[in-house]
Amino acid sequence: MSTVSEVSGLPDVVTDAETLAVPDVAERLSIPKSSVHQLVREGKLLSYRVDGEVVVPADFLDGSEVVRGLPGTIVVMRDGGYDDDDILRWLFTHDDLLPGVPIAMIREGRHRAVKRRAQAMAF
Repeated sequence: MSTVSEVSGLPDVVTDAETLAVPDVAERLSIPKSSVHQLVREGKLLSYRVDGEVVVPADFLDGSEVVRGLPGTIVVMRDGGYDDDDILRWLFTHDDLLPGVPIAMIREGRHRAVKRRAQAMAF
């Protein structure tokens, strides 16, 4: 399981999303940069590389916090056999069975429905 995905394998819907560099994430969360990497290792955030720089989708943060429900969704998907690229892809892709884009639904507070869908997709 990789903790930093390479952007080449991700669809445009992910790579076109607004991102924050690790120092910016650290500043917004008021934590050291090393703690941002720890959050990724623990499955509370996902990151990938753009032009050699590690970035985190801005949609994963809500002000000075990680979006509520995101860490649990990542853990459910990792436990279900998905790698980080697959999780990123799914979070930013419309899912007719939700219906909607999972990360948008998580940001709206509908993370339980997203987690149920993620559990149902586990293989």
